[in-house]
Amino acid sequence: MTEHPSAAPPGKPTSYSRVTLSRIMTAVDVNLYGTVHGGVLMKFVDDVAGAAAARHSGGTAVTAAIDEIVFSEPVRVGDLIHAYAQINWTGSTSMEVGVRVMAERWDSAEAEPVRVATAYLVFVGVEVGGAPRAVRPVLPETAEDSRRWREAEIRRAHRLARRRAIQHARRESG
Repeated sequence: MTEHPSAAPPGKPTSYSRVTLSRIMTAVDVNLYGTVHGGVLMKFVDDVAGAAAARHSGGTAVTAAIDEIVFSEPVRVGDLIHAYAQINWTGSTSMEVGVRVMAERWDSAEAEPVRVATAYLVFVGVEVGGAPRAVRPVLPETAEDSRRWREAEIRRAHRLARRRAIQHARRESG
């Protein structure tokens, strides 16, 4: 696991950061194909991730990156969607938030909810002036939480390696 500086506040368990937001999709949310705009879902994902990041960090946290968002099923008008977020990993000032979006279909209320999207976002804790600030460590509680931590570290390593490779390519091309 990544070491945290001594300036970091005391850690909190993964369960402390969990947040759920729900809303019904309406006609203002749809595209020309009659399904909900991906951008509407992206904002919803960012909202729930931001709430989890702020809760965990104990203050303001801003979106720094979206590592991945996968839309697996369309969302339709009338669907009740639920977005579940939790902190998967923490560094000294940054956090990865995992988000799962499920839909309850309006026309089949007794059916099981359907997974419609999954996303991984990176947030940074910030002070009032906008400078990064230390965030408390997340303390995985279950084997699932530990798996999420390990996978978050893989995504982070890939993100940083990609950034370095792009910067190197730009320097090489002049």
